Amino acid sequence: MTDALATKSKPASSGVGGRLFVLELSGDRIHSMNPDGTDRKVIVTDCHLPDGIAVDVEAGHIYWTNMGIPYLDDGSIERADVDGSNRKVIVPQGVTHTPKQLHLEKASGKLYWCDREGMRVMRANLDGSNVETLVKTGEGEDDSRDATKWCVGITVDPERRQIYWTQKGADNSGLGRIFRAGLDIPEGEDAASRTDIETWFDDLPEPIDLELDLESRLLYWTDRGNPPQGNTVNRASIDAPSANGRAPELLVGDLMEGIGVALDVSGNRMFATDLGGSLYTAKLDGSETRTLLFAQGNLSGVAYAEFPSQEK
Repeated sequence: MTDALATKSKPASSGVGGRLFVLELSGDRIHSMNPDGTDRKVIVTDCHLPDGIAVDVEAGHIYWTNMGIPYLDDGSIERADVDGSNRKVIVPQGVTHTPKQLHLEKASGKLYWCDREGMRVMRANLDGSNVETLVKTGEGEDDSRDATKWCVGITVDPERRQIYWTQKGADNSGLGRIFRAGLDIPEGEDAASRTDIETWFDDLPEPIDLELDLESRLLYWTDRGNPPQGNTVNRASIDAPSANGRAPELLVGDLMEGIGVALDVSGNRMFATDLGGSLYTAKLDGSETRTLLFAQGNLSGVAYAEFPSQEK
């Protein structure tokens, strides 16, 4: 593994404004670092194909999903302190199949995640209790092989009480979609037949992870498909009409199988990761894109958090 960028000396001012948490899928590890890629530390090892990560600053916790091996149905969700100590499984194997991106909704005390081969959108309390299925897109082994039914990325709009999630479709198929629905299943309906699901974007290459800027009402997402629309970071207004043929705003291109995206809205910057092992940063409009790390194995989820002290 190449650590040249991670180990260079950092200026005295680096790290001010937050901390990044990056999942290394190929090494089954979690890294913590300054927003410029310096002061990198491995804080968790021996994960099981980690994919999504969220940070609870107030409680001092990180949460992450372990995809596991799909045919073994051995995915799980874990929690630890932000330094990697006090590690605990909160959603054990057998409860969720292939958990992917994870979203923390602090006000309601809920974790939301997508379950790929489980073909579900799910949530639970922060301690892992009260696991619920909010959306179910298929049933059984045959359906689980249909990538159009795979739920991958997720984010929450607590103001409008809506969830957004991606269903990626097969590789480079152009069948990727982004959906939205209410936070709660309509009365008298169930996760498989709820009638409030809206196709917000369709015909995308392979949409993966989502992040929402509630201040500007803009949804950001990564896409793994073929260029020029794929291997990108994109955004679109969540208040614009959906499914009307409009194109998303392409912000960053030339990713190598883009996966994670995280926003620092107050700092006017975003972060993205890819399976090529790169960590990128750019302004929220996509300008001033820079590569912070490269050739670092396969990187999946990324989260940004600001702490009262930068000693994390």
